[in-house]
Formats: sequence, C-alpha cells, structure tokens
Amino acid sequence: MEQNALSNILIRTLGVSAAAVALGLFVVGASAQTPPAKKDPAPKAVTKKPPACNSLKDEAACKARTDCNWVSAVINEKTKKQTRAAYCRTKPVPPKKVDPKKVDPKKG
Repeated sequence: MEQNALSNILIRTLGVSAAAVALGLFVVGASAQTPPAKKDPAPKAVTKKPPACNSLKDEAACKARTDCNWVSAVINEKTKKQTRAAYCRTKPVPPKKVDPKKVDPKKG
C-alpha cells in the first residue's frame, strides 16, 4: 500500500511538472510570433546645434557669432595679475516692446 501511494505522488508530480513545461513552451512560442518593432528605414538628418557661447574659449570664434559676446580678462593694476579670466557669453535678449494700443486696460 505504501508503494502504491508513493507511485501516485510521483506520477502526479511528474504530470504537474510536464504541464508547467508545456505551458512555458506555449508562452515562448507565442512571444516568438509577435512581429519585431519596425525600424526607421532612413534616419533623418540631424542638424547639429552650434556650440554654446560659454563653451567657446577663443575670442575670434566668439566674436564671429552674432549671438555671443566676449568679456575681456580683468587684470589688477597694482599686482599686474589676472583676477578674472576672459570668457564668452550669450548676448542678453532685449525685452519685447509692448504696443500701447494693445495694452489691456484691465491689467493696469
């Protein structure tokens, strides 16, 4: 009787294991059938932005651009040592002028 119960447990365990393996194979097979994501046939040409003004270290390159401003180095008159290095920065954008005709009287 004991051997009969042991063989029943073994058969059930093998059956459950086989079912789990079969289910796993179905899942793998189903995921293999999904179409792969489409790739862009021709990548669009990406226009490179010019380097930021604060990354320019050359005065000529900075002055060649219209949106940059060169700030000269500051030198201490007494010690003749440089206290601040020269650098390039972005020109400030002037504020937009407001038309007096378009001013909202409610806003004041």
